[in-house]
Amino acid sequence: MISDNNDADDIMLCASCGITGVDDAKLKKCKGCYLVRYCSIKCQRDHWSQHKRDCKKRAAELRDELLFKQPEGRHHGDCPICCHPLPLDPKLSMFMGCCCNMICLGCEYANQEREFGLKLEEKCPFCRQPSPKSEEEHLQRVRKRIEANDPVAFWEMGKSCEEEGDYRGAFQNFSKGAELGN
Repeated sequence: MISDNNDADDIMLCASCGITGVDDAKLKKCKGCYLVRYCSIKCQRDHWSQHKRDCKKRAAELRDELLFKQPEGRHHGDCPICCHPLPLDPKLSMFMGCCCNMICLGCEYANQEREFGLKLEEKCPFCRQPSPKSEEEHLQRVRKRIEANDPVAFWEMGKSCEEEGDYRGAFQNFSKGAELGN
């Protein structure tokens, strides 16, 4: 139960016998808690009765930190279908106005292949709503999501306003989306 990791910042002292870790004596960290060091397995076994409670507590803390640590987030999030991270390049993902989800192009392509092969009506790969027939119908769906305070819908409406040159409207929509958590 000992590790070879030695950090210069840590105290170099055997927790059982007190030998310092200089020159000949190479101290090894406890693999359970990484807090104490031992010069030998014998010292570790001798000290275990005193160290056991603290070691198990610290090991549980380390496990919980690892287990409950939030994964590194990405600005664009993950595709809700395949759960792969969405690419940073916005041209490689697609916004679905019906459900306000960003879908990776791989899932969109797979959905199109399925629909084409089975001669099905075009639908959103996530919520299965029929695709909008026009840009106005798309914006109408986004407005409906805005009424429900969907932050992604505010972002999409801001993007649309920006493309039209309405920078004040874009700023208002981006700001509201940011307030709501996008």
